[in-house]
Amino acid sequence: MANKKGRRRSFGSCRQLASGRWQVRYRDPETGLLRPAEKTYDTKTDAQVALTHIEADITRGQWTDPDAGDVNFAEYATAWLRDRKLADRTRERNESVMRLHIVPVFGAGSIADVTTARVRSWPGKLLAAGVGEPTVVKAYQLLRALMNTAVDDELIRRNPCRIKGADSYDVPERPVLSVAEVFGVADAIAPRYRLLVLLAAFTTLRFGELAALRRKDIDLNGRLVVVRRAQAELQNGRLFDKAPKSAAGVRTVSFPAELVDEISHHLKHYAADGQEGHLFIGPQGGQLRRSNFRDDWIKARKAAGVSAELHFHDLRHTGNTLASTAGASTRELMTRMGHSSSRAALIYQHMTSDRDRAIADRLGSMIRETEGKRAPKGEEHEGPLPS
Repeated sequence: MANKKGRRRSFGSCRQLASGRWQVRYRDPETGLLRPAEKTYDTKTDAQVALTHIEADITRGQWTDPDAGDVNFAEYATAWLRDRKLADRTRERNESVMRLHIVPVFGAGSIADVTTARVRSWPGKLLAAGVGEPTVVKAYQLLRALMNTAVDDELIRRNPCRIKGADSYDVPERPVLSVAEVFGVADAIAPRYRLLVLLAAFTTLRFGELAALRRKDIDLNGRLVVVRRAQAELQNGRLFDKAPKSAAGVRTVSFPAELVDEISHHLKHYAADGQEGHLFIGPQGGQLRRSNFRDDWIKARKAAGVSAELHFHDLRHTGNTLASTAGASTRELMTRMGHSSSRAALIYQHMTSDRDRAIADRLGSMIRETEGKRAPKGEEHEGPLPS
């Protein structure tokens, strides 16, 4: 670095302060002015080593302005969330996690104040306060994504979210029902939700996908259900349909022939009118809601005598297990369930409809075998609803 007369200006210097500690001063590569380093040092040698490191960083283009991170965290987080392209429900969840679990801890300081040490102690404090582990992991993942952007914006040099294992948690093994237990729950639940249980188990559709089904999505002759959309619910109670979680979620799934009569009965007595009418609706004719369905599910679960830990979503897990038993390969299971693969090629590979039908046929044989062992019961279905 030379001045106008051609003499090289010194890069920086070390000087001893009145306190006895040593200060490093170096030339800012952007302004050319001398500026003090962030830290002071016990000895002149330590200060000289620090000066050498700063000069090396500047020479390699790796130097970061220490003042760049002096941006209020809460303000930066608000702008970061606002500018992200997110689905309505995802945005709502992220804003909730940010507001409840991230901003209260880091919001008052600057981006540079978020250190690895603070991040390391933070998840444990959330868990101790009673926050569920999935939410804690989500909060960590959200903070890490935000700080990645701060690195890209050159506000900080390195992401402080480097805590091994903080971005995942062990999911406990979920209950799996037998075919007989699936029908036991279907028998015990309100008749208008019987098909909901059976389709969840034997097509492995998610609750939101089932709730979004229309009459036109059912092909009785082909024994197919077409998944085009999924229902979502915001915290204010607004329901809306959205695209499935991934491109693989848009799919056609075969169902066993043994469900044809069940579906025909449901279409006749419980589905909304018209091809655009929802397949599943509430007793008053409104859209199916998780919150309204929950009591019916708990009653049926108790009446059927299945695990008290069984969630409705576990029917999907059950169906996956049954399909695997029926001979489905990993690729076929992924296609049937609408899963995206870490190996992107599998997303674009579709199993043949004949093979999917074979899986449904094997499921049907399992149903027939179970039905043959079941004791006869009384009236299976309600009569038509009063007009």
